[in-house]
Amino acid sequence: MTTAVQPSAAGPIADELTADFYHYESLLPDEERAILLKARSLMRDRVKPLVNESWARGEFPRELIALFRDSRLAGLPYEGYGAHRPAVSNLLSGMLALETARTDASVSTFFGVHNGLAMYSIHAGGDQEQRDRWLPAMAAMDKIGAFAMTEPLGGSDVAGGMRTTARREGDTWVLNGAKKWIGNATFADYVVVWARDVDDHHVKGFVIKKGTPGFSPAKIENKLAFRIVENAEITLTDVRVPEADRLRNIGSFRDVAEILRATRSGVAWQALGVMVGAYELALDYARERHQFGRPIGGFQLVQDLLVKSLGNITASWGMLVQLARMQDAGIFRDEHSALAKAFVTSRMREVVAWSREIFGGNGILLDHDIARFFADAEAIYSFEGTREMNTLIVGKAITGRSAFV
Repeated sequence: MTTAVQPSAAGPIADELTADFYHYESLLPDEERAILLKARSLMRDRVKPLVNESWARGEFPRELIALFRDSRLAGLPYEGYGAHRPAVSNLLSGMLALETARTDASVSTFFGVHNGLAMYSIHAGGDQEQRDRWLPAMAAMDKIGAFAMTEPLGGSDVAGGMRTTARREGDTWVLNGAKKWIGNATFADYVVVWARDVDDHHVKGFVIKKGTPGFSPAKIENKLAFRIVENAEITLTDVRVPEADRLRNIGSFRDVAEILRATRSGVAWQALGVMVGAYELALDYARERHQFGRPIGGFQLVQDLLVKSLGNITASWGMLVQLARMQDAGIFRDEHSALAKAFVTSRMREVVAWSREIFGGNGILLDHDIARFFADAEAIYSFEGTREMNTLIVGKAITGRSAFV
């Protein structure tokens, strides 16, 4: 839901979100606000009509790739690679994640995996030659990326428990192991795979091209959430990767953690987008649904749920605005993104539950959209570090004592 509001000191605001109660979008400069509104139009007019049918089928609509390619929204955070120069701010990157998730969390994840996890891994972990080799086609979305870290037998213990191995043989690396829950992997052109070097035991990153012998992705079926995302379980059997395709700036898991610190904040923005989308659906429904001869939006208990939801949204948005500013200033740390991910996803869980509650029995029907938000929120709550693991990261930072097992 959008409303027209009066111009602010930063310039006119068109189509401001009703959920943006404190006008956070007004913090964007005019050029970046125009990019955000372009994304809003794309999601509303071209993407939303595809969502429910694709979600019900559990299939990724391939036409989305062409839509995002034409929008020229990929690559914007990376100096010299996106359609806009210089690189856009972290605040705009966050609000773009919010905007895509506001329509659909699965579509947001498809774009976030490509534009965030995969491209950022290459941008941060590769040298200049590798960036120039891979990123232009990815920014144009002529090539799609994926990010393969999670494993079938491991999750939160990935730093020390990664089972996928890499063994060097001359100018070639041989990878063996398995990965699970890898978004985009069924059709991605480049998959960033993380494996432990059998010689020095450090985690290293490799870019594997689609069709490489021994690299076998299989779509995971029967999911309750993120049904549009084609998550895959990947088997790696003697996959041979040239030394030239090893990310040269990755020497250990500490380097990988730098990547996760940045991408984790993007998931927090995505959770905020899910909150905003669910709240907007509930507010519209409360205005239109009549019981006892009047709109249910006039009932005290319904207003209580809506206001609590708006409070969660507003508080989370403020936290993420400051986190983006810290990112732009280069002063944010692991615990900052960890707190945001833990806090915002917890608030998201509350908002989607309260929003579904307002719909009553209609809240379990896909026709009303809210059931999709309710289900997809569970995936966002768990990935990029569970609430418990992110809490321990923050706990260590504030007490000086590690509670990790």
